[in-house]
Amino acid sequence: MPIYNIDGETLTPIKQVKFKNERELQILTEKNLEELFGLKFIATEFQVDNLRIDTLAFNEETNSFVIIEYKNVKNYSVIDQGYSYLSLLLNNKAEFVLKYNLVCNAALSKDEFDFSQTNVMFISPSYTTYQLRSVEFSDIAFELWKVVKYSNGTVLFDKVNNTDTQASIKQITKENTSKDKVNKEIKKYTEEDTLMNKSDDIKSLYDNLKELILSNYDDIEINHWKYYVAIKVNNKMVATVSVLSKSLKTWINLKETELRDSEGKVRNVSNIGHHGVGDYEYVISSEDDLYYFNKLFKQSYDEKI
Repeated sequence: MPIYNIDGETLTPIKQVKFKNERELQILTEKNLEELFGLKFIATEFQVDNLRIDTLAFNEETNSFVIIEYKNVKNYSVIDQGYSYLSLLLNNKAEFVLKYNLVCNAALSKDEFDFSQTNVMFISPSYTTYQLRSVEFSDIAFELWKVVKYSNGTVLFDKVNNTDTQASIKQITKENTSKDKVNKEIKKYTEEDTLMNKSDDIKSLYDNLKELILSNYDDIEINHWKYYVAIKVNNKMVATVSVLSKSLKTWINLKETELRDSEGKVRNVSNIGHHGVGDYEYVISSEDDLYYFNKLFKQSYDEKI
């Protein structure tokens, strides 16, 4: 779909332009990691053994590393490269921890990182049909992002491998020893994991919550992580949800004093340790609680867009 510039009542098409090279794309991304993806920059051209990682980043919400690879050509295997990077990390954890500690002036041990939620991001102006289909699995730890640069000085980063498939990558990699080893340690969490062993009533309550959000708000992305479900817009956290045995515990991502709680139903957890992201906690025990949650959620959503 073409994009147009409005000049009075005239539409002028905005043309796509190419990046000069991969390095231009890499520099642009690294300078804006926080804005684009909510990630902390750790290193560029990070060399470990015989492999070089274009960008090493860190996700503070999952306490895990993110490996970013840039491509300006189409002739490469997403699957093979992705598994090579994950295998590299798992076999050299100490090197990654050392780099993090040096950059962040920290003194953390390997046990204080969650390597199981590591993921690989590919960023490229285009992908082949084969590349797109190769990552159509619910539990694959790879993300494909398409980036488009325009002649008017704007740029678009668009995640392109969102899929509703229930197929597991483990079915096609179980005969491959190195990839199977990665699959056993790296875990891409899915909705199935979130709802595992939960009652039908709780599953129904969660489904109603999800339907409420997706039907009322645009550009929402829902990610399933180890301890909670992350709900984002523009790569910014709006709220998080933990699915418990008898309720949904939610955290609204607004700082203390920023949330309007007219009925006094939320709990201030700004000084209390909790898994979710946000200073305000609200518990949903029945469908009747969804209406008030929506009032809270909208405040955070409006602040993020």
